[in-house]
Amino acid sequence: MQTCHLKLFKLATLVMLALPTLVAAQSSANSPDWETLRPEKEQFSVQIPKGSTYEEASKVPYHRMELNTRFYVRKTEGGPIFAVVSLSGIKSNPAQYTEMQRVNSYVDAFKTLFLPKIRDKAGLTQLTYVRDRTLQGNPGREYRLTVGKLSGLAHVYATSRRFYAVVYLDTKKDETIQEQFLSSFVIPEKIQTATVATDQTPVRAEAPVPAEEISAAKQEAAKEAGDNQKAAEGGAATGGEGVVDPAKRAPISGGVLNGKALSLPSPEYPPVAKQAKASGAVAVKVLVDESGSVVTAQAVSGHQLLQAAAVAAARQARFSPTLLMGEPVKVSGVIVYNFGEPMN
Repeated sequence: MQTCHLKLFKLATLVMLALPTLVAAQSSANSPDWETLRPEKEQFSVQIPKGSTYEEASKVPYHRMELNTRFYVRKTEGGPIFAVVSLSGIKSNPAQYTEMQRVNSYVDAFKTLFLPKIRDKAGLTQLTYVRDRTLQGNPGREYRLTVGKLSGLAHVYATSRRFYAVVYLDTKKDETIQEQFLSSFVIPEKIQTATVATDQTPVRAEAPVPAEEISAAKQEAAKEAGDNQKAAEGGAATGGEGVVDPAKRAPISGGVLNGKALSLPSPEYPPVAKQAKASGAVAVKVLVDESGSVVTAQAVSGHQLLQAAAVAAARQARFSPTLLMGEPVKVSGVIVYNFGEPMN
């Protein structure tokens, strides 16, 4: 009897020792092998399990329009589905509809064009709104999605050029893999411009800012930040200790700062500019201190009659403090204002 108990004890010990190894092996087997998907003709990148397929771009009629569609899908028999749906063709037109109405139109197209590709013939499809989302300033939404026996989430976003739906579906819930996939999706930051109107010109959506103006302003701000950094490093070197005093730390380059402002007052339209019918984009180079206040502002492009008003408005902008290694730092960047053209 004692021998029997001893054998059972040894067997139980072996099982307990082997269990962690078996669990780890099972977890490793279930964990996908990830790769970065960054198509050449797209604006996004995402971490997706290896083996995804790409459906060649095609033009599809949709409500008197023609949409360009691209589908990037990774699925296995009875396993999870990872997908990125890329659509274009519904242009931004604030005079006729809002950005969220544009998102809604794309969501309807997404349901019509993509879901039939993964839906079981006998399964039902349900798309339920969860909440609004933004990614890099781009408007979007989160939906709970059910397709037959599959369920999961869909994150949708509309950039100035395209609409993206990032979809995860599975027969069983795996929040870790779902979050890893959905949170890895990256698109460019939306560049926002403040719009100014005269008393005769209603406030309207911003016109596109010339890329060369923004690029030149960003380059100048970045160059200045770089020069300041070199000067700070040089000063530290000559001091012999190689340590930069936080109070003398050079500003970092923040690029276009419109979308990062906590408060971005609109400029007043100068009467003299109104008489001259001056309009267009004005880029203002600013230096933001450690507390988020603008301490210097200088117009670097745009109509001369509009620059002073843009600079005055830029000085009133407020930002969240920027931290570098836990220390607040100055930020050099550009604020872009778009003055609407007077009607008279």
